[in-house]
Amino acid sequence: MKPSPEIKIAGRKIGPCHPPYVIAELSANHGGRLARALELIEAAAATGADAIKVQTYTPDTMTIPHDGPDFQIKGGPWDGYKLHQLYKEAYTPFEWHAQMFAKAREIGITIFSTPFDETAVDLLASLDAPAYKIASFEVIDLPLIKCVAQRGKPMIISTGMANLGEIQEAVEAARSNGATEVALLHCTSAYPAPIEEANVRTVAHLGEAFGAVSGLSDHAPGSAACVASTVLGGSIIEKHFTISRADGGPDAAFSLEPDEFRQLVVDCRSAWSSLGKVDYSLAPSEAANTRFRRSIYAVKPIKAGQPLTRDNVRAIRPGFGLPPKHLPEIIGRTAARDIAYGEALTWSAIA
Repeated sequence: MKPSPEIKIAGRKIGPCHPPYVIAELSANHGGRLARALELIEAAAATGADAIKVQTYTPDTMTIPHDGPDFQIKGGPWDGYKLHQLYKEAYTPFEWHAQMFAKAREIGITIFSTPFDETAVDLLASLDAPAYKIASFEVIDLPLIKCVAQRGKPMIISTGMANLGEIQEAVEAARSNGATEVALLHCTSAYPAPIEEANVRTVAHLGEAFGAVSGLSDHAPGSAACVASTVLGGSIIEKHFTISRADGGPDAAFSLEPDEFRQLVVDCRSAWSSLGKVDYSLAPSEAANTRFRRSIYAVKPIKAGQPLTRDNVRAIRPGFGLPPKHLPEIIGRTAARDIAYGEALTWSAIA
């Protein structure tokens, strides 16, 4: 099955020929309150993001309530949590989804989600989700990828922690099960990720290696990695969003607040616009400034027959005279007529 050079989500074309597609990841930043989740959707839409993404799971579809060492988190922002405890605090209840999808559609922003098992896929399908995201931790869950692919919608797959072989398996599982529009996001699955480990050069390689639209799911501080990814050819940017980091929560520390996210959107789109094409012609915006280039002028009055010297002619601004490259060849020649101080030299004035 031939991969698509671009994908389309809810009518928006995504690929190198289009402005970057910016996704606001809400994740657990609703703090367990539906009202906050709806407020997040409105705030994210106001930043100019193209889409909002949520996560669809329950604690019991992610793991089991167990106190053994395998289920304890050590280090990082969730140090001391048991897995089931973390997901119980962070999950977005299934019964919220219909209202969240309705809110996003009401205000005109695309919304979709990351499912973590088949029940989540079924829920999202019932809500006519326009796309599906596969999380980095699930990139090795080929049965889940096949299940999502069979829905026939665009798929975005994050590749954090995955090697090339694992990414290849995931892409093949998607494409061989009906996914014709697949995008791959480079990701460093650390929370937050050190900026020096962002390795955004991988974004372009991902696209080339798998014939797919590529981008960045970013957990590094700020927006520098997102802008760099855009410059290197990334077509999708995903970043966690919160109304206020001070609210706390499992994902707050590596989320952007509204003003920061708004600036990320502006900067990524401006970076894309700045790329343009390889072009050495005169830009329309600079045409008027050619008059301020240097050219050859008389800097003293010169009588007809007098020699032109470095004392009475110079290359100065503005640019209405002969180009400076002719200065060596006219020095020593004579004036064909009287030349006034401040007159731009032309060949007709030189004998």
